[in-house]
Amino acid sequence: MASKLAQKLLDPAFQREYAAYPPEHRAAFEARVAWLKKAHAHQILPAGDWWSIWLLLAGRGAGKTRTAAEQVWWWAWTQPNTRWLVSAPTSGDVRGTCFEGDSGILNVMPKILLADYNKSLAEIVLTNGSLIKGIPASEPERFRGPQFHGAWLDELAAWEYLDDAWDQIQFGVRLGKRTTIIASTTPRPKDLIVSLADRDGEDVYLTTASTYANLDNLAPSFRDQILQYEGTRLGDQEIHASILSSEDTGIVKRSWFKLWGAEKPLPQFEYVVQSYDCATSTRTQADPTACVVLGVFKPSEDKGMSVMLIDCWSERIQYPELRPKVISESEEIYGDENEFGNGKKVDLILIEDKSAGIVLLQDLQRAGLPVRSYNPGNADKTMRLNIVSPLIARGRVYLPESTVNPGCARDWCDAFLSQVCSFPDSKHDDYVDALSQALRVLRDMGFVNIDPVADPDLYYADDRPKRDNPYAA
Repeated sequence: MASKLAQKLLDPAFQREYAAYPPEHRAAFEARVAWLKKAHAHQILPAGDWWSIWLLLAGRGAGKTRTAAEQVWWWAWTQPNTRWLVSAPTSGDVRGTCFEGDSGILNVMPKILLADYNKSLAEIVLTNGSLIKGIPASEPERFRGPQFHGAWLDELAAWEYLDDAWDQIQFGVRLGKRTTIIASTTPRPKDLIVSLADRDGEDVYLTTASTYANLDNLAPSFRDQILQYEGTRLGDQEIHASILSSEDTGIVKRSWFKLWGAEKPLPQFEYVVQSYDCATSTRTQADPTACVVLGVFKPSEDKGMSVMLIDCWSERIQYPELRPKVISESEEIYGDENEFGNGKKVDLILIEDKSAGIVLLQDLQRAGLPVRSYNPGNADKTMRLNIVSPLIARGRVYLPESTVNPGCARDWCDAFLSQVCSFPDSKHDDYVDALSQALRVLRDMGFVNIDPVADPDLYYADDRPKRDNPYAA
């Protein structure tokens, strides 16, 4: 394409016609030719009109930003009076990377084409009447209302509210005869990214590129640093743009969970806690509410206290419908003499002290149930799981083994395992929250820990009084 444009510029007839073009038209054309002459193969817009989404998965430094910025301003210039959306993880990313960055639109587009740049509104207006509007993905509700001919979505896999923002953008990109979206990102195993990649050849054109494709344009210090990750799983993702399994990037590993043999009778539980993560979403389709039930037990005389997942469920149910559900679940008896040893009633119902959970807590307290609120403070979801993950890593969390698939947990554990081991890249985190708060409370109550408990006889003579630990449960 670049060579054809260069040949056209050398044609005398075209040169005479070209000399009569307005200055901004000549500047735009020359900038486009200059870009296409040096662009790598993965930076060239895909041919054909069958696709509506160009998914550009590329490693760090592969030139994703420059590619998208060059394409968006060209679209906006060649289609007068059109509207184009630019979105990135935060407002700072929109402004500092997509608009004002070294490879951003304002630095790659000829200055003569710029009519106005309103930094506070994140709007670039071209002299032909086209608008390039920046909206951060961190505020998905702002996508409601505006409409566009196309969009550039930068670092899509890093968006905090990925699904909400993506859904709203699909409704807003609706103008013209053919809408086009560029989604440029270093991949992460998010459900949406995997789904888009799977649609390659349908309405998605997938382009992949590694850091090596643009290595000559990168600072030597950056090359030295990032290439240290060559041969690692992180390097596969960040350098070669491979979509890893979501469990490869998870905080908790599936192998950390212990299996309680299917041939063994399940133990007698000393304490049972039902932990709830209540749906709080205001979306039309509510997020799930999840319940995780853990039983505290001692696997053997030589092992410390542990917990076993004895039930879990996730359902799209909110308050007030959730109230009778929780009351009904509180009456469950976990285990009997044939399977669980001795049947055990629920000792504690744990609900996070937020949103609908506050009202639910008050209702359950009035009903006389053993309910307790949980307040995580300033700890975010990732921090909460990191706090309790050592309990899982040290083999203190058991799952009942399947009776038909030896070496695997029972089928009803599958959704729980998949979500917990994929976090923070899992689509939902309801099981994660329910598990982390239950383990945190059980640890703080002294039921389960990984720190060795000192024998007081080693530190006190027989004739000296022994002190009780005032913090012990």
